Amino acid sequence: MDTTIYYNGTILTMEEPLYAEAVLVEDGVIRKVGGREEILSGKGANTELVDLHGAVLLPAFLDPHSHITALAQTLGLVHLNGCKSFQEIVQRLDAFVERTKPAPGQWVTAFGYDHNDLKENRHPDKSLLDKYPFPVVVTHASGHMGVMNRAGLQALGITSETPDPEGGVIGRGSDYGEPNGYLEETAFTGYTAKIPQPSLEIRMHQMEQAQDIYLKNGIATAQDGFTKEAEWKLLHCLAEQNRLKLDVVAYPDLPDNRKIVSQYPSYCRNYQNHLKIGGYKVFLDGSPQGRTAWMSQPYEDAPDGYCGYPVHSDAEVCSFMRQALQDHMQILAHCNGDAAAQQMIDAYEREMTGEDIRPVMIHAQLVRPDQLARMGRLGMIASFFVAHTYYWGDVHVKNFGEARGTAISPVRSAIDNGVVYTFHQDTPVIQPNMLETLWCAANRVSKNGYILGEGQKVTVLEALKGVTLYAAYQYFEEHEKGSIRPGKRADMVILDRDPLQVDPQELRNLRVLATIKDGKTLYEVKR
Repeated sequence: MDTTIYYNGTILTMEEPLYAEAVLVEDGVIRKVGGREEILSGKGANTELVDLHGAVLLPAFLDPHSHITALAQTLGLVHLNGCKSFQEIVQRLDAFVERTKPAPGQWVTAFGYDHNDLKENRHPDKSLLDKYPFPVVVTHASGHMGVMNRAGLQALGITSETPDPEGGVIGRGSDYGEPNGYLEETAFTGYTAKIPQPSLEIRMHQMEQAQDIYLKNGIATAQDGFTKEAEWKLLHCLAEQNRLKLDVVAYPDLPDNRKIVSQYPSYCRNYQNHLKIGGYKVFLDGSPQGRTAWMSQPYEDAPDGYCGYPVHSDAEVCSFMRQALQDHMQILAHCNGDAAAQQMIDAYEREMTGEDIRPVMIHAQLVRPDQLARMGRLGMIASFFVAHTYYWGDVHVKNFGEARGTAISPVRSAIDNGVVYTFHQDTPVIQPNMLETLWCAANRVSKNGYILGEGQKVTVLEALKGVTLYAAYQYFEEHEKGSIRPGKRADMVILDRDPLQVDPQELRNLRVLATIKDGKTLYEVKR
């Protein structure tokens, strides 16, 4: 029997009582939590003693929504994060091309530009990329849109005769015919899915690197939040070869990949070598910073009354809800705008059967208080991408005006309406930095230093619940994870300081010292 005692530090249990002095772990399970002398008295000859040296032990973070396979894929791409101009995008592409020397016909993929940060204040088009004789695709930081050069469009068969797909847009030139390289929503996600991928072994190695990034951020449970056939094959191979270190919860997309659920029933709601299928995922709209989120009222500066647009019809969304309920599966719905939120709420209320599938509204950026009241009554969960307050808060005020822009990620309103909430980073949109997310939820400060909705701030303890207790509840794992309590898995994180005892402005400066999964330390800073 492997036994470990953690002592000589602060134990933040996320239970009552909130603090303890020591923890005993046996074979990956928490067995005792209590006073130092009581716990140490039970040590055996082979018990490992872990001296915390005054650090803080708390339950490991659970990632309520991200795309771990997409993060892995970005590790082999040209990184455009922080680019301030078209020129800088080209400079980074040039450096990559010079270093890697792509073969004729080989795709070069870049990720992470944000048109809101570019001095041109717009998306690039194919004219910027046509200097390259091989296919190039440049992906926006949101993952909802991007740009291809002429060789890329030709490789995928996109011509002036190609119609816009439902729920997407193919950018056109001034003659409204010839594609200009810009692709939006389903036009982008659908065509980029056809781009050839690296070998399976390369992708498996990238996944091992991606897992280490999550562990470095104190996360022991991660999500693959839009799992298609290729992503499932990758995850399944990793599980079969025991190469998953984290617990990974996959959500196949509806309607295209329901077959994954029917073909792999043993993985449904049940971990096999750290992998399980948690439910289904659907997209109902786009990105607020990309101006494709579906709103009930026009964008602030839209003289044509533009409100964004839906991905699916009301009837289709009802069918998705019905399918999830028939299959006894949870459903996650991407909703940024309040019109998309309304579509999800209406569909679930219409189709609900009384079974508790804990439907999750992913992002919920512009959900309204009246909608949150309905969600509370219906038992729906809101998973907020609360770091939007920092990364795009200023953009949202510009796009939606003061009243709507400062009310993004309305966590306090969710609490007031009895809605269970969680916090995520939508990685790879941003890195899975949970401590930064806690800082965002407690402070709500934009990049320009503007407070976005003072009344929507939450306490640090409330913020912690969104990435521990409530995140475990979202996964139907509240009896196994989310707090330090006898009988739960020994998934824990060690921080250098107690988040409840520092100034909230200091939260993003805390450091993860170690991440423990099932009693085994998988990440550790040498001290």
